[in-house]
Amino acid sequence: MAFGSHALHFAGRPVVDVPADGPLPTVDGPVSWRIAHWHFDDETTESSLSAEFRDAFDRFVAQAGPSVESLVVGSWGYAAFHPAPIAQLCAAAARLPALRALFLGDITSEECEVSWMRVGDVSALLTAYPALEVLRVRGGENFAFSPVRHARLRELAVESGGLSRAFVGAVLDSDLPALTDLELWLGTSDYGGDTQVADLAPLLAGERFPQLRRLGLCNSEIADDLARALASAPVVSRLRRLDLSMGTLGDEGAAALLAGQPLTHLAELDLSHHYLTEETAASLVAALPGVAVDDSDPQEPEEYDGESYRYTAVSE
Repeated sequence: MAFGSHALHFAGRPVVDVPADGPLPTVDGPVSWRIAHWHFDDETTESSLSAEFRDAFDRFVAQAGPSVESLVVGSWGYAAFHPAPIAQLCAAAARLPALRALFLGDITSEECEVSWMRVGDVSALLTAYPALEVLRVRGGENFAFSPVRHARLRELAVESGGLSRAFVGAVLDSDLPALTDLELWLGTSDYGGDTQVADLAPLLAGERFPQLRRLGLCNSEIADDLARALASAPVVSRLRRLDLSMGTLGDEGAAALLAGQPLTHLAELDLSHHYLTEETAASLVAALPGVAVDDSDPQEPEEYDGESYRYTAVSE
């Protein structure tokens, strides 16, 4: 799966693009503003912030800052060259007092592959915005997180083609008492995704995030291993939604889920983009009649030189 389009909705609101110049459009009700400025310049000095994005962002904040409740940040120049404007976002915190939801990295594959996106340490955003409730970030290159204390964050989603164990460990070492929704795209080892089941032990044991009700361990090449661990993981009993979508889940992992602890308390089980046979998928759905099971987007393994290969939905 490539990122073929920009977000149309975020944080329960329609996304409205900030125009390149002129006044902001009149909107009817709450919206998520989307600020972006894509440009590619062979003369660009890598590691320098995009002056064009910086100026566009400053104009937007000057126009709408105090009223902005939800913000989507798209291309910040060419994201493979220019680092994400984390410092600029943090510096603007006093001028964005109402901000409650932030999506950093709403960038299509045509604009920049996710593994090339230069992001940095996104936990600085939580430090700068203590009232933030929703944070979604996408990235690959120089993607980092540091342990943080944040009293109000309810939703954290991290999209990546490969999420390092250092990143995951820092998330799990964070103190997020209000967190109800955690989504981690673990990815593949080819793109830095070296997280293993053992690295998730505190999370699976239910020792982190006491309010957690939705857990997404998505886009993972170790989906079968995750399913086997979740079959007996204490955290599952307090979840309402479990998401193993976009990964390489096969019949082995599904069998482990069915043989493990009851899942009938779940409202939703998302297994979309999977490698289950039709028979196994049907058995799983039949075993969970009160659960909304998403078994859409079945995949077929690729055969090459006598070997069978499964792929996550997002890698490069």
